[in-house]
Amino acid sequence: MKTIFVTGAASGIGRATAHKFAKEGWFVGLFDLNLDGAETVRQELGASRCIAGRLDVTSLDEFRAAVAAFDGAVGRMDVLFNNAGLLEMGPFDDITPERVSRMMAVNMNGVVNGVYASLPLLERTGRATILNMSSASAIYGIPELAVYSASKFFVRGLTESLDLELGARGIRVCDLMPSYVATPMVTNQSYRAATLDTVGVKLTADRVADAAWRAVAGKATHNIPQTEIRIMRRLAGLVPELARYATKKLARL
Repeated sequence: MKTIFVTGAASGIGRATAHKFAKEGWFVGLFDLNLDGAETVRQELGASRCIAGRLDVTSLDEFRAAVAAFDGAVGRMDVLFNNAGLLEMGPFDDITPERVSRMMAVNMNGVVNGVYASLPLLERTGRATILNMSSASAIYGIPELAVYSASKFFVRGLTESLDLELGARGIRVCDLMPSYVATPMVTNQSYRAATLDTVGVKLTADRVADAAWRAVAGKATHNIPQTEIRIMRRLAGLVPELARYATKKLARL
């Protein structure tokens, strides 16, 4: 039986991905800061098909303990899905340094911790995959999402680097780069960035979960579930000034 370890599994994309992989017959590790939420998903999937636990991804010790529990339950890790993340919209100086630090710790350090903690088990499993949650905001920096966007550029760079570095050890690294998704992380924002209206919320968590399934089965490093965002990425690579102009228009600046 193949296995996937999911962070941020209590809701949104993490929960939808857990359901997708469980439906396909995989054993699922459900880890989240919200233990009650993770346990609820465990009951939805069936207790025999998964394990649930509390995990603060900013703590390497907690991550290692969670991976050890997962290893003890099933003995292998075919996929690590570094999904947990934080998003805060707003003008840069309206978001406090404390909240910015927390966002960076979860979105960047959380991914790094996941790799450190899981690498021995992934390598022992063989032909394993690390799937990181990046974002369309890693294509060109997005106003009113400055730190979030920058954190996703970090994830994109880490993904590209580790895919090259770890390939010789039998581990593939790839990411997802969706635009806005209809999850509580987006819909519960107290500040509404201009791009939320101009780009729109066109993705559901289930659609991103389907993209996660395809990403694991496929070969692409970056996996973008929207045609218009794929075009934007090509534009940014070929003509950065046009991408800057388009982003400025979307941000109504």
